[in-house]
Amino acid sequence: MDGTRLPVVVVAGLHAEQRRAAVEELAAAAVDAVVLHHDLRDAALGTVRRELRDAAGAFDVADVPLANDCPCCALREDLLPRLLEIADGGRYGLAIVELWGGSDPHPAVEVIAGGEVDGRPLDDAVELAGVVTAVDPDRLVGELSVPDDLVEHGEQTASRDDRTRAEALAHQIEYAGTLAVPRAAAHAPGLALLRQLHATARTVRLGTGALTRAALGGFDVAAARDRVNPALALLPQERDEAGVATLLWERRRPLHPERLHRALELLVPAAQRSRGRFWLANRPDLILAWDAAGANLAVEECGPWLTSLPDAAWELYPPARRAAAALDWHPRHGDRVQQLSFTAEGLDVDGITDLLDSCLLTDAELAAGEPGWKALPDAFQDLLDPVH
Repeated sequence: MDGTRLPVVVVAGLHAEQRRAAVEELAAAAVDAVVLHHDLRDAALGTVRRELRDAAGAFDVADVPLANDCPCCALREDLLPRLLEIADGGRYGLAIVELWGGSDPHPAVEVIAGGEVDGRPLDDAVELAGVVTAVDPDRLVGELSVPDDLVEHGEQTASRDDRTRAEALAHQIEYAGTLAVPRAAAHAPGLALLRQLHATARTVRLGTGALTRAALGGFDVAAARDRVNPALALLPQERDEAGVATLLWERRRPLHPERLHRALELLVPAAQRSRGRFWLANRPDLILAWDAAGANLAVEECGPWLTSLPDAAWELYPPARRAAAALDWHPRHGDRVQQLSFTAEGLDVDGITDLLDSCLLTDAELAAGEPGWKALPDAFQDLLDPVH
């Protein structure tokens, strides 16, 4: 081998027309490009349709089993060998991996970046050049406002995929390095919402020649992993554009579990997208992730606050996280912090702020200390796994 690696671009997108347009534009601009696609429409039946195509048309079309009802397993067991064969063959100058509509690009990219075939690391032969999400801004506000499930639209990735379309769409947007939008996209609120959800992404219009340059600019897998990790993520900053606003709510004192739980019915539908990290008075050691889109909320534990750990255990966590905790250390609460962002067209910034503030512990409740806090009702038991 001459050491040259095959560049790979991953293209995701729930909006099939825009996704296919992005794939075709990338393929047309490259010398000898090949497109790899796994169609998951029959995933519930345990089958995946694999298709490879180049300028001459489709080839290597076959039905392959969906092992363990796991789309990432299918990519690992079928996509990675194909990529390695293509790289070793030396015929193509670019491989484009077109993901299925409801697919989250994050796990797919991790599979490609860290994959191996028969003990051989894939990155010996290929390099991840970019991750693109194609999206239609004209549909964005509406689709991030409703709780439709992927399965209702035949866009699920497995038989047990219970995600909503809004959830899938938000995660596709927030992970990619490049966002591709139609040349004719004119919906100002949709474009503003897109920019506020992922301000650091490069947004390009299809059909202008800008996509190929952006998509081949490289992709930092570790940085992208941190960007969507609730414990590390830099959340969207406050902004107001074209009627779309983002609120970043930050406080230090703990939230009362019962009052916050009662407030969810107003907080969750108040924004097209909200996310962040928070802590409850009765669970003071745990970072809790807030992930809401389409009026649907997921709350998950994502590890301990560093203040709850002995000093020696800090070495187990990334330097960036340790540095951030040290720089923003509170004399009483350590690195524990409430950080939630809310983004929506017509966002009621004052109303959300007042409602969240009302859920914080009062001075009298705060004075009870952790023994008193832990005795508060565990109102989030329905949203979290049982405390271990």
